[in-house]
Amino acid sequence: MRLALRAVVVVFSAIFLLFIILPIAAVFLRVTPSELVSRLNTPAVIDSLKLSLLASTVSTAVVLVLATPISYALARYDFKGRWFLDAVVDLPMVLPPAVAGLALLLAFAPRGLIGGVLASRGIILPGSIWAVVIAEVFVSSPFYIRASKAAFSGVNQRLIDSARILSASDTRVFLKVTFPLAWRGVFAGLVMCWARSLGEFGATLMFAGNLPGVTQTMPLAIYIALSSDLQVAVVLSVILILFSFILLAAVKSLGGQRTP
Repeated sequence: MRLALRAVVVVFSAIFLLFIILPIAAVFLRVTPSELVSRLNTPAVIDSLKLSLLASTVSTAVVLVLATPISYALARYDFKGRWFLDAVVDLPMVLPPAVAGLALLLAFAPRGLIGGVLASRGIILPGSIWAVVIAEVFVSSPFYIRASKAAFSGVNQRLIDSARILSASDTRVFLKVTFPLAWRGVFAGLVMCWARSLGEFGATLMFAGNLPGVTQTMPLAIYIALSSDLQVAVVLSVILILFSFILLAAVKSLGGQRTP
């Protein structure tokens, strides 16, 4: 019986791995290393790569500043309505991209909920890089919040209580004790947030548009290149796959290390 179970595990695991690996291998086999290098110099690749790296980095920094307090509160405090708040911050993770993009338009477009107020002050978000950043913050923040919340929850409460006895400042305790002990999980959350921002497509397309050199990130450039230059789409896909794998490997490696 045990041997039969192992055989089932091996067979189905092999099938699943092939299901994941075959499409990725198909992308890499479509382009040679020399062609990959030569295509990296094309304007479509360079512009979308620069924009993607800039927007994803800025959006991750925004998430770090804005989402850390709420992830800490969800991890360390027990309050009425906590479950509701927890569900709300996770909601963008499960929303269809079209719904996320439409929601951002209805909120921030010139005729949107607060877009009119912004437009009256000369701030038009759709069609700008800030729309890309907002879309990426919206869809990627739950990935950071989930990871950092788990990291803050894992900090030994006795250490925090001991630190509070020595220092009355909660801010000092957070900066000197809680955050240093939780930094691995926080960093892992930032990496996942950055990777999700880098691959964001649907909400960005609907809210920011697809303007080359302005809002056209790598996923959007792939979408356009499919109908005009397949090899450019393949090269951009290879870059995104490599970025994603390196980031995931870094997170897994960090998670496997033990805190001294």
